[in-house]
Amino acid sequence: MRTHARAVVIGGGVIGCSILYHLTKLGWTDVVLLERDELTSGSTWHAAANIHGLHDSTNISRIQHYTMQLYKDLEAETGQGCGVFQPGSLYLAQTEAREHQLRLQEAKARYYGMNFHEVSRDEAERLHPLVDFDGVRCIMFEPEGGNVDPSGVTNAYAMGARAAGAEILRFTPVTATVQQPDGSWIVETPKGEIRTDWVVNAAGLWGREVAALAGIELPLQPTEHQYFVTETMAQIAGLDRRLPSVADRDGEYYLRQEGHGLLIGAYERDVRFWAEEGTPLDFAHDLFPDDLDRIEDNMMRAIDRVPAVGEAGIKRVINGPMIWSPDANVLFGPHPDLRNYFCCNGIIPGFSQSGGMGLMAADWITTGESRYDMFAWDVARFGKWADKAFTKARVEDQYAHRFAVHFPGEERAAGRPVRTRPVYETQKALGAVFGLNYGWEHPAYFDAGTPDSAGFTRQPWFDSVGKEAKMLRDSLGVIDISNFAKYRVTGPGAEAWLNAVFANTMPKSVGRSCLTPLIGVRGGVAGDFTVTRLAPDEFWVIGSGMAERYHQRFWAMVPLPEGTTFEALTEAYCGFNIAGPSSRKALQTLTNTSLKTEAMPFMRAAWMDVAGVTCLALRVSFTGDLGWELHCATEDQSRLYGALLAAAAAEGGGPVGSRALMSLRVEKGYGSWGREYSPEYWPQEVGLERLVKLEKDFLNKSVYLQIKDEVPREELMLVHVQDVEAADASGGEPIFLPDGSPVGRVTSGTYGYSVGMSLALGYLSGVAPGQAVDVMILGRPHRGVVLAEPPFDPRGERLRL
Repeated sequence: MRTHARAVVIGGGVIGCSILYHLTKLGWTDVVLLERDELTSGSTWHAAANIHGLHDSTNISRIQHYTMQLYKDLEAETGQGCGVFQPGSLYLAQTEAREHQLRLQEAKARYYGMNFHEVSRDEAERLHPLVDFDGVRCIMFEPEGGNVDPSGVTNAYAMGARAAGAEILRFTPVTATVQQPDGSWIVETPKGEIRTDWVVNAAGLWGREVAALAGIELPLQPTEHQYFVTETMAQIAGLDRRLPSVADRDGEYYLRQEGHGLLIGAYERDVRFWAEEGTPLDFAHDLFPDDLDRIEDNMMRAIDRVPAVGEAGIKRVINGPMIWSPDANVLFGPHPDLRNYFCCNGIIPGFSQSGGMGLMAADWITTGESRYDMFAWDVARFGKWADKAFTKARVEDQYAHRFAVHFPGEERAAGRPVRTRPVYETQKALGAVFGLNYGWEHPAYFDAGTPDSAGFTRQPWFDSVGKEAKMLRDSLGVIDISNFAKYRVTGPGAEAWLNAVFANTMPKSVGRSCLTPLIGVRGGVAGDFTVTRLAPDEFWVIGSGMAERYHQRFWAMVPLPEGTTFEALTEAYCGFNIAGPSSRKALQTLTNTSLKTEAMPFMRAAWMDVAGVTCLALRVSFTGDLGWELHCATEDQSRLYGALLAAAAAEGGGPVGSRALMSLRVEKGYGSWGREYSPEYWPQEVGLERLVKLEKDFLNKSVYLQIKDEVPREELMLVHVQDVEAADASGGEPIFLPDGSPVGRVTSGTYGYSVGMSLALGYLSGVAPGQAVDVMILGRPHRGVVLAEPPFDPRGERLRL
């Protein structure tokens, strides 16, 4: 057994073996995998192991597509069979919403060169003669869909890794992981200890227990999951080919061929949790008692669709555990609270994602960042607020609605509220309908008489949001921005540290603010921030609230100078944006500080008294309109809110929610972190290159210098979608030229209420302003034109009034 390694992977399931394999492919051959039992123990060995390429998330689709292509290459490389069957997969839509989802995925597949297309009923019946397609609105076919052998795939990864020099130790449980002062780790086992640069937690069902060895908690909860395999069916035994799998998600079951029978699995509404207080250490290749009554409704729907199932006997039932995160996505990436500790836990579609997940993990570990933006998977998307009660409630909801259509901007009620601020009850009384942002409840819109709903088409709250947006543009609005991340940096080295972190030069004068990008490890935009100098040795930094823990990693990359402190203030301070043409008049009634442009120009800041509340006021607004951000101590939030609303009402204004803010900022062409701003995109592609100052050093400058003169691969542009009746773009829709050539994709879409235009903000390549394009809203082409400038206040005059 080695005593030193560059990385130690804990867990010998398919994901742990894939990470080990991909580390060796990227040149790290001095690596070790530790497995407490036999390879595939836990949830790997009993998985149904279906594979499919398409996902609602573009980057996850790319990862799944890579995984599907990898398995045959892995067989050729190692000689180990992966049991790859790819007879294709049929996707059925029984509802309009499912049809919209499938047509959008078809458009994405065309954009990315993946094979996923619509087939007629006649063709579908030829492909799968046992299926009754009555009531099906739309049928898509993925020729590469199918399944693999769990043990074969896992062992192929293991063989490939061993051949490259990795060591795999079975029956070697980890008993302790101890971080050293230099950031390295000692991993203890009954066979000895290993000193390593990186620990990788890929422990599957034991992910919580392994995390606890390092002093952290992961929001994970196992459930039971059942599928069954029928006896041999004469209709299948007589065929000379393998039948495609069937994804009838409206029926809440999945179905594929297994031998000469069918394998049918279900995600039932009657969820069964398991191991709530911890996974038993002696659990390995074990199963739970059969409980088919629990999935009877799902089974009956499967029989309705494939009547032959009702005549077949059941050969075996598999009832085994799966471990879930609160949103059913993997907890992925370096843990923000530790150095060199990588998480890869809570994977559900493991065999569709194993290859891509292993590649992204190896990427991140060896280079400091994955090649794709994987924030949808990032462990940093959850904080300590995601406790056991929240996790259990969300997992129950995710399991029971596993096959539901998940709409853009959908808000799920399970486990909420978990974090609220003092004005929460006041906002409820004002009719607020809430969304969730990094655990915080925040108003989406103010009209309790119109309940929230989600869909691909315009929803009933469309007009309510429009009234708020128009109110702000015509008079003023008050927007709760408390969930913005807020930080304070103080001390003699504050300016030097901030200049070493951020690409822009920090303000020299007290009371001035600047916008600045944070450059990622590969030269992309890892964040955008407003930095304000409040004193010679004090700065405030404001950024994306949902990225607070994500950015924690970047703060740790630059050591703080002696005597300098960095403090997170997001919980201690709240904020409101008062914006619109009447905002100055309304706010001036609450303060003795002059708000005239000469006294407080755009991008200036000062402490001021507002209705008896001490506030940090920044002359800036994400709405693109005249406005101020006001930040106050949390205990003063209610008093400030009441005063602002009263002053706003006197001018015909009122509260405004986040959905109206989305419309307002897209009308102005403003990007948002997590949508337009991402480490995948270079500053010159998002229009931020002018904020990168090369006369100083900053984090990842050397990498930026390598790409700064590169021609933008794509550019952030705004499209006016003219051919729209019932739906607007929401994000993710491909964009084509009228001749069918792919040219881009939408990152944010909305209706611009104050300009009367359906708008799509996104990345395009090879197109010019005025050019016609087709935006694939609902998966169908909607004619649009590329705009030369944002439709609202293109010269920024309202901001500077």
